[in-house]
Amino acid sequence: MNLLAAVAATAPASEASGLSINFFWVIVAALNFIFFLALIWMFAFKPIANILSARKARIEQGLADAAQARKERDAGAAERERLISEARRESQALIATAQKAAQDLRDSDIAATREELGRLHEKAASDIASERDRALADLRAQVADLALAAAGVVVGETMTAPRQRRLVEEYLAERSLEEGRKN
Repeated sequence: MNLLAAVAATAPASEASGLSINFFWVIVAALNFIFFLALIWMFAFKPIANILSARKARIEQGLADAAQARKERDAGAAERERLISEARRESQALIATAQKAAQDLRDSDIAATREELGRLHEKAASDIASERDRALADLRAQVADLALAAAGVVVGETMTAPRQRRLVEEYLAERSLEEGRKN
């Protein structure tokens, strides 16, 4: 500052009254302004600009990340929908297969039951026929014994067992022929 004082002392003093412009002080003020502007720029504006540019970069990165996340979410949603539809198709196929297997099993059970019923019906019919034939044979034997006893009483003669059997067999054979003609 000594330099400034020396320059100020050598400057001619102007005795003019009124408004005058002293170029020396204008230059000093301009140099002070530039000096303080450089200091403010270095210590205030530059860090603030760096902070703002870093914030801008973070915001841009956040927006880019959000856009990427949105794309991934949309892709994930599409993939999820694809997987859900694929799972639905697979479940429908499994259900159809299970229903077909159940229907086949039901049909085979019905066929087996019908076959068993047919066998039981045939067996019952043959059992009934054999039981009827046995009952008829017993009935014929009883009728023959009664007829022989009644004939023996009516005729008054005693017949031998072999003769009685031969007569009964002849009678039954004639009756069988008569029944066969009627049917």
